[in-house]
Amino acid sequence: MPHPKAPTDAARKTIAALAVPPRVERLGPIAGRFIHALRLIAVHDRVGRDPVPELAARLGSVEVAAKALILAQAIAATWSENIAVSRFCCRLLSHDETTIGAFVDAAAEGDRRGFEAALDGLVRADRAHRLWDAALALAAAEIRAL
Repeated sequence: MPHPKAPTDAARKTIAALAVPPRVERLGPIAGRFIHALRLIAVHDRVGRDPVPELAARLGSVEVAAKALILAQAIAATWSENIAVSRFCCRLLSHDETTIGAFVDAAAEGDRRGFEAALDGLVRADRAHRLWDAALALAAAEIRAL
């Protein structure tokens, strides 16, 4: 007879799935491009360079680059610890990138409940509005750049 506190098969499968990082391809286009931008910003930050010129070239728009930088700064200001980003060439998402991608996707779809659910327990509610506003501004810039 199994121990009463032993995990079920469903729990084991869930735990195993959590151990496999999601791929950037699971994100929508705006969130995927933002994760790309966030990694580029991190690389430039490490070497003390302004990321906007390269962001603008890679994203095809100075406005999108500026909005991506503003969102990255808002995340850095509201996150409780340093943001974990994967290497620039990696297709797997860090735990922070997964959360960031989820809230950017929700904002791009105008889904406030999905946005709040992605941040629930991670960012204080009184700070989340800054992320919502910055994510909406990024999504609007991306749409204008099409």
